[in-house]
Amino acid sequence: MSESITSTRDRFLSFEELVERMKSIRLLASDVDGVLTDDTIYFGPDGLELKRFHISDGFYISLALRAGLEFVVVSGRPSEATTSRMRDLGVKHVLQAPINKAQLIAPALAQLGVDFTEVAFVGNEILDVPLWRKVGLPIAVRDSAPRVLKEVRYITAAPGGYGAIREVIEAWFVAHGFDPEELMKRPGPNR
Repeated sequence: MSESITSTRDRFLSFEELVERMKSIRLLASDVDGVLTDDTIYFGPDGLELKRFHISDGFYISLALRAGLEFVVVSGRPSEATTSRMRDLGVKHVLQAPINKAQLIAPALAQLGVDFTEVAFVGNEILDVPLWRKVGLPIAVRDSAPRVLKEVRYITAAPGGYGAIREVIEAWFVAHGFDPEELMKRPGPNR
């Protein structure tokens, strides 16, 4: 990350400040390609699509669901690989359509009774800008497109697909007093 980039929303948060901001967050939304994956897609000759997901991100998503954090996937690119992985984790809201992500997530927020100000969204690309501008806590992964970093308040230490979501969820756990080891004892998938 370039030191010359400054957030248009004041400055970037430290991890400690992120933890403080997480106290008001009720829902974590995430892009898929470049955030939950390393931005790589494999295509077979028959059209089979494979994506690489970080197992620790998935594990922490399952723990966060046990703790009561709503988790929503918001992707502009429909993918059966994404649908399958999120079903495996128990994620109920998997929104995939090539439309404005803020419009895509709005019905789910209304259904859950969550305001945009109570949402943290993790993205990495210019397609994420409209949603970043609406949410209470816009977050980018370390290897995001440099031109979009001015839209966010926090940049993860981990790149997309390598534990960035785990890092964000860890901050939420600290903010809400959850111990991941204790959450493992609650029913749910350990994936």
